[in-house]
Amino acid sequence: IAFPGANLKADSTTKPLLHRCQDLVKVIDDYPAKELHLIFPWLVENVFGSLDGVITGWNLRLLHSRSQDYNTVMEFLNPSGPMMKLVYKLQAEEYKYEIPVNYLPGPVKVCIQEGVPVPDCPLFQNKVQFPLAGLLNLNLALIRFLVVIVLLNITICNAYFVLVDTYLKFFLPSEGSVPPSPFSDSRGSVTAPSPRSSGVSFASYGVHSPSLLKHHIFHQPSVNADPAAQEIWRSETLLQMFVEVWLHHYSLEMYQKLQSPQVKEPFSPTEEHVLVVRLLVKHLHAFSNSLKPEQLSSSPSAHSHTHTSPLEEFKRVVVQRFVQQKLYLFLQHCFGHWPLDASFRAVLETWLSYVQPWRYTGEKNNQPQTDQNRTVPDKWEMFVQENLLMYTKLFQVFLNRAVRTDLVNAKNALMVFRVAKVFSQPNLAEMIQKGEQLFLEPEHVLHHRQPRGYLTPSQGGSYLSSRQRVVTDMVFRVKSHVYSLEGQDCQYKQMFGTELRGTVMKLIQIIAQARQTAKRISDHSTEVTANNSFLSWFGLASPDLNNTFSGAEPEESGECLKKTHEFLERALENLCQIFKLNQGQLTQLISNLGSSQDNGNCKQLPDCIQGENGLILTDLGRMQFGAHMNALCSRPDFLGRLGRHYLSDPNSSTQLKQSPVTQRMLERNRLPRLSLRPLASYRTLLMLLLFYTFGALLSFGPMSSTLLILCGGFLYGLLMTLFGDKLKTH
Repeated sequence: IAFPGANLKADSTTKPLLHRCQDLVKVIDDYPAKELHLIFPWLVENVFGSLDGVITGWNLRLLHSRSQDYNTVMEFLNPSGPMMKLVYKLQAEEYKYEIPVNYLPGPVKVCIQEGVPVPDCPLFQNKVQFPLAGLLNLNLALIRFLVVIVLLNITICNAYFVLVDTYLKFFLPSEGSVPPSPFSDSRGSVTAPSPRSSGVSFASYGVHSPSLLKHHIFHQPSVNADPAAQEIWRSETLLQMFVEVWLHHYSLEMYQKLQSPQVKEPFSPTEEHVLVVRLLVKHLHAFSNSLKPEQLSSSPSAHSHTHTSPLEEFKRVVVQRFVQQKLYLFLQHCFGHWPLDASFRAVLETWLSYVQPWRYTGEKNNQPQTDQNRTVPDKWEMFVQENLLMYTKLFQVFLNRAVRTDLVNAKNALMVFRVAKVFSQPNLAEMIQKGEQLFLEPEHVLHHRQPRGYLTPSQGGSYLSSRQRVVTDMVFRVKSHVYSLEGQDCQYKQMFGTELRGTVMKLIQIIAQARQTAKRISDHSTEVTANNSFLSWFGLASPDLNNTFSGAEPEESGECLKKTHEFLERALENLCQIFKLNQGQLTQLISNLGSSQDNGNCKQLPDCIQGENGLILTDLGRMQFGAHMNALCSRPDFLGRLGRHYLSDPNSSTQLKQSPVTQRMLERNRLPRLSLRPLASYRTLLMLLLFYTFGALLSFGPMSSTLLILCGGFLYGLLMTLFGDKLKTH
């Protein structure tokens, strides 16, 4: 049988993308699964490219919204588009495809090659094929739906974020239900596979070597699940694959192993990688928060007696069961290994998005996000307790980063301000502190904990009051959370404990110091700018007014320094609010910093006192410059005579005998000193005016005239030094 699409492979290199997509749509619509399954590996490779980079595919990495083919590609890869239509069409078949494990993200590959068990992740279980060639050629056998999701995750491009957002909204909807598969019967099961024919029209379609996918037949049970469960199996599969590929599933032991320097392939996520994780976090919060209030408030035991749809149950457990542990390890690694620069903002905002689920409730009456006085509702207390380490442990790790960061940089100062602002939201610090108190409850409290279904005393139940049972449940919840993430032998460090409070005090001092430095640089910048406007008349202004001090960076000049001062000022206020520091304590901390700085500066500056407008030299301070001048003027050679001419009063030795007071003044005048008084005399000013006027008449500019005056003054002093004594004799 002649197949009309036999030229698809040849056309893939000659036809425009729009025409290729139209041909593919026609083939997908017209031909049965038994003939389409053989072109699926070629099609995936043709779209996404080969994993070794030899085949570029559709160049999705270069695709952006302004590209001519952007809409064509987005429609083809849409969750309800032709590509997924092909996936659903093949889903009923018993075929699986292989992806080389070597092309999976580093930690996933290490886990599989090291044989680390992944009990809570069924995606990779029983799917690893062990060839005779050895572990380096491991293949991962996946069904078609997983293949597309994996490839979407491996290919990072500008359109990637839009596609991810579209898939999340389609399979994890905040409103309504997941659209059914277009190839499901009335019972919700996938249609049975068509009989296979020995003659295959697509046999001529080869796949580039090394192959992106290899196809073979596995016998698997047909999907005839309960219709209610069928509703969300694709949603769970999508989320599991996103989490596994983005957050790199590995156990606590493997995480610790990956930190060792012996690991050849360290885990180094990119900024784009972190941004897509944040997109997932924000959507999952919105998805979970769309749970109906009656379902959210129901106890777990109630779900067995009341009708709850699988999607609603999925919303209730999605964050804790699928994301929490992996995201915690992911963020902890990023906090500890990310460079100390502004690119850390992506990691920071991902963390802050997770710890603020109340921002994604979808309520229309929410106040603007900039309203810092909005109190965190009490209903989020359980979330804080079940995610205590996300608040306390990561806050401590952030503090360790902040004290090592250049906070004069406006972008770094903004990050400190953002964290302080989020944690200073009213009621949040109290919730965190209560969670820590629950974790520190003695272990014997757990012995009184009752099963999920409480019995009345007459039925043999506990006599504990309802309030006691609630507290016991909260204690168990917090301890279970901490131990599951950090292990039973973890040494918990309190966020509101004495040790961390000392680190906070250190950060406050660093913030105060950076704020003073930013103000000093800003003032210096303003002063230099003003000087440049004056010196521009002489042609001496700096050509670059933005870099007005040595070593200035764009973030450390101009308006950025004003922003730095503002961010740090507000960060100080928020930190004081979080840790209940009064104004007196803050003033004492800053004054201690000022005293230490003054003590350090005293070793460099001469003696001075603090005046209204800054430091003022004392008489002693003025004299402290005299040692070098005394040494110069005491020399018997020509340099000594030249120094005495400029630094000593030539008339002081010819004064008549006066009173003791006058005599002491004369003695002081004989000491070498730098006097600028002559510049203030009318005679000197008149002479300078005449010189500049005369220079202008001779077409000399201000700069040339100034140089001539300085040269003339120096030559006059030189002549007076050489011939002054002879002139006095005559």
